[in-house]
Amino acid sequence: MTDAPFVATQLDAVRVISINDAPYNRMSLAFMDELEREVEAIADDDATRAVVITGEGTENFSVGMNLKELGAGMAERGGPDAIFDQRLKVLGAIENMGKPWVATLYGYCLGGGLELPFACHFRVAAETGAQIGLPEADLGSVPAWGGSARLCKQVGSTNALDMILRAKKISGPEAFRIGLVNEVWPMDKLKDKAVALAQELAAAPRMTVRTMMNNLVHGDEKSLDELIRMEREAIHACNGTPDAKEGILAFLEKREPVFNQN
Repeated sequence: MTDAPFVATQLDAVRVISINDAPYNRMSLAFMDELEREVEAIADDDATRAVVITGEGTENFSVGMNLKELGAGMAERGGPDAIFDQRLKVLGAIENMGKPWVATLYGYCLGGGLELPFACHFRVAAETGAQIGLPEADLGSVPAWGGSARLCKQVGSTNALDMILRAKKISGPEAFRIGLVNEVWPMDKLKDKAVALAQELAAAPRMTVRTMMNNLVHGDEKSLDELIRMEREAIHACNGTPDAKEGILAFLEKREPVFNQN
């Protein structure tokens, strides 16, 4: 283990970012500063087409912000809004990047340790042991990194109110039941499955990924007519690309297509 806030590994077209503060994997001020720079670099890196965010060890994904730093951090950075605004900026950049992010949920996934996964496009959870929630009510507070808004949009107001007002921590299977995660796996397979999902997404035709993410990440905020118009624009953007030609040729030759060769 190094002193770096996170460990980053490149696996072909997949970038794996692992929070480096086991066993709790707290998100320090330094972590968010480094993550902000990392997100900017990934956005500009054509070789990286998907990202996995996980934590070191197998005990906890993250308990969220290191609250011991909050007082000094507010004094240093000019108040709580500067800290929260940075987090909202970074999470917004992840959400709107046009490259899929996959988050692993295991052990404690609390506060910021759930709000960061909320900004990701795919979430996979451990079959047992996960405690997933926004328990700020137990501290007399509320989620501060967009958690209440994203939770409500993800699972509806009924489930969001139940989790937030009661400071509930739910399991991986329960998170799957209410639509908060995409897949549930045994812990010993979870990180490998997250990487495999990211590799699958990275192998998809990049223009398809880019246009569909642009259209659908905030699709619930758009009208049907707008989504149909954007779909037509996506069709024109994909038509005639090397990947489109490869897809048709592979279909005719009865083989698996190999995309993103150009």
